[in-house]
Amino acid sequence: MILSVNNIHKSYGNEEVLKGVSFDIHNSEIVALVGPNGSGKSTLLNIINNLLPANKGKVTILGRSNKDPEIFRKISFMQDNTVLYDYLSGYDHLQFIGDLQGITKKHIFETAERIGIDGYLNKKVGHYSLGMKQHLLLAMALINKPELMILDEPLNGLDPTSAIKIRELLLELAEQGTAILLSSHNLSEIDKVTSDILFLKNGTLIQEDLSAHKQVWYEIKVMDVDVEITRFILSEANITTKFEGNRLYICLKNENLQYIFGILKLHNIVVLDIEKKILGTEERYKKIFFSSGTFS
Repeated sequence: MILSVNNIHKSYGNEEVLKGVSFDIHNSEIVALVGPNGSGKSTLLNIINNLLPANKGKVTILGRSNKDPEIFRKISFMQDNTVLYDYLSGYDHLQFIGDLQGITKKHIFETAERIGIDGYLNKKVGHYSLGMKQHLLLAMALINKPELMILDEPLNGLDPTSAIKIRELLLELAEQGTAILLSSHNLSEIDKVTSDILFLKNGTLIQEDLSAHKQVWYEIKVMDVDVEITRFILSEANITTKFEGNRLYICLKNENLQYIFGILKLHNIVVLDIEKKILGTEERYKKIFFSSGTFS
């Protein structure tokens, strides 16, 4: 077990922010933590990293309590750029971690080159752009070769080219044996690195069928006059559909698309358009956090 979060409760005064949050990360995988602002994501990440005490519950990392200082030689936590010092250089930040972790100067420069910050490593952070700061934060999280990386908004402020490179780096790290827990608002980018999503709503994790995102849906648009007829015909054929306006959604399991088209053609149903859909993070988010949505 790489990370075990068990029944975490946290309150600020009378406000209960986390209400018994539990989850595990077993392997070198990428897991995303998603939720709106104020849902408790940062509080949960801080508790996991022993920066905040929980009112109740336990966190275990690599078989040890998260209160064991030795465990932080094997994990890293990328926070937002408020932890950076404007009057220090990028190298100063990496050297500080290197001194604490016993990391060589050679590895510091190798990490900087891998992330792509070697060109401005000696510049003071006060002159960094937001994207440059994000790269430095990621280098700081990577430098100790962690078995578990916890990343808070790692793609924030990155241009498309940088986002692609960081995404490829995360996938590479997971392939090489690093477990990654990341928090992000960038739902489209999450889809490109993982399908294992922890949705945090009102202080609790929403349990969902993770196999659902692998289902292939087809959005089929029919003439307005054909909607009720189409619904009835497919229902009679034991084909499950969902409707919004004149668009119907079919999740193909054993049903054959040509078979469905054959039924519609037989009844003179006019198909105007068809589009393949994947139930991605945005659709799953809408289903959980909004009262209605395409797949609700």
